[in-house]
Amino acid sequence: MGICDNRTVIITGAARGLGRAYALAFAAEGANVIVNDVGGSLGGEGRDTSAADAVVAEIKTAGGQAVANYEDVADWDAAKRIVESAIAAFGDLHVVVNNAGIVRDRMFVSATPDEWDATMHVHLRGHFCVSRHAVDYWRAQQKAGKSVNARIINTTSGAGLQGSIAQAAYSTAKGGIAALTLVQAAELGRYGITANALAPAARTRMTEQAFANKMATEGEVFDVMDPANIAPTVVWLGSDRSAHVTGCVFELEGGKIMIEDGWREGPTVNKGARWKPADIGTAVNALLSARAAPRKVWGTA
Repeated sequence: MGICDNRTVIITGAARGLGRAYALAFAAEGANVIVNDVGGSLGGEGRDTSAADAVVAEIKTAGGQAVANYEDVADWDAAKRIVESAIAAFGDLHVVVNNAGIVRDRMFVSATPDEWDATMHVHLRGHFCVSRHAVDYWRAQQKAGKSVNARIINTTSGAGLQGSIAQAAYSTAKGGIAALTLVQAAELGRYGITANALAPAARTRMTEQAFANKMATEGEVFDVMDPANIAPTVVWLGSDRSAHVTGCVFELEGGKIMIEDGWREGPTVNKGARWKPADIGTAVNALLSARAAPRKVWGTA
């Protein structure tokens, strides 16, 4: 018996890296898995259905249940078909893992509108479209009197939480996803839906390109950057055991699980009256000296 027996999960971007690790781990715990992937390049170009097919074959060989889906997560109608494919194949839907993404690394001074829009399209619109159609399905179930125990698991990033040099678009998209997760958690709990986000550190096509030295742990006694290290937490969040957890952002790396503390009110000064512009500098300098040191932007010294 697995902790996700008879639960159906959609995993976007599930053909490689973290998505593949999630798909295999969910299937090993008894879930029915929709392996969604267009099979595009790291930058989002092209299509290749064989990548998703290979993961499905791997799951079935191990005795699990899975079907492939090649729809574009950022296309509104296609995202609906992803949700419908899960229900058609397995009769229900319980979990959406929004993992699909692209990256167009570029220093901000060289960034182009097309690169910016493409990154926002896949990450932000992709997270919106698939989750929105899934929520429509779960709300209808709840209104019909059926008990709903559903999960949205989003993918943010350390780049979104603290910024990353040469990744302005990617960092902005991932920061938006963290904020989206908070709103989803606040709004959707009444329907039996939780929403959480992950900031995973693991070896993928994206990270091997941007952080090659940090990712080079393969072959060590414990391969800290193996994507399979992230999967157990994702599977648990998709299970019925995590119903009490919502609105959280988890940073995951190797054997480490950390919950982000979020934006909190820091040092404050209140004059009780309107400030004069010339006096603001003294107040701000006092606040800066009293605050905790911020985390550094990735890629800075």
